[in-house]
Amino acid sequence: MVSERIRAMGSRHWLLLFGVIGTAWGLLYAMALPSDLRAAGQVYGLDFLTQLCVVTPDAAGLFRVTLMWCLMSAAMMAPTVLPALATYDDLAQTVPDTNFAHLFAGYLVVWLGFSILAALLQMGLFYANLVSLFGDSRSATLSSLLLMLAGLYQFSPLKEACLSKCRQPMMFFLQYWTDGPWRNGIRLGLVCLGCCWALMLLAFVGGVMNLVFMGIATVIMMIEKLPQIGQYLTKPLGIFLVASSVWVLLSGW
Repeated sequence: MVSERIRAMGSRHWLLLFGVIGTAWGLLYAMALPSDLRAAGQVYGLDFLTQLCVVTPDAAGLFRVTLMWCLMSAAMMAPTVLPALATYDDLAQTVPDTNFAHLFAGYLVVWLGFSILAALLQMGLFYANLVSLFGDSRSATLSSLLLMLAGLYQFSPLKEACLSKCRQPMMFFLQYWTDGPWRNGIRLGLVCLGCCWALMLLAFVGGVMNLVFMGIATVIMMIEKLPQIGQYLTKPLGIFLVASSVWVLLSGW
């Protein structure tokens, strides 16, 4: 069974999907080049990528930040939806009216919308002097509020409802199959957004261009959606985030 799944993931649409994920992570790394590699980046023409994560008070700045959030969303969220896409791919072998590309496009549209809103939020926080040019929080109060929001959301019925659908993708697709791949992609994106939006906003706390934070957050969101072990992570993570919120507020970090 495992070998069959591995062979199936060698098909063209899977290779394209993995290419998207790898490219997004590669571009994010280039955008967040360490200081000792900045000179090399300029030599190879990568310096323009580092400018994408710098906020400037104009329309061009908003475009660059939106593009950065789009790359973050693709790099971090696409891996978390792989089990659902694999389930859809299995159904496509036996059920008519399937289109993997339309499903994934609908999914990406939702995260494009999130990226635009996150970029607008970052611009607003920048104008309020609450985040730096690179989107990192300058305020202990803001960091504490975001941690508290994410922590409390872990216990919300909406979070649980969205997670239940992500953990049972077969039932999800069969329930809405007649809506077609495009609508199902949008619905899957909304469910995924319902699971992860609060954790994604912690980028303002951990660092918008902090690759370590992005990697840890991606792994956490992937595990949380797994049916067997995800349920053991959600509430402990919520407790940890709430406790971190209190610690940040009291320490003024």
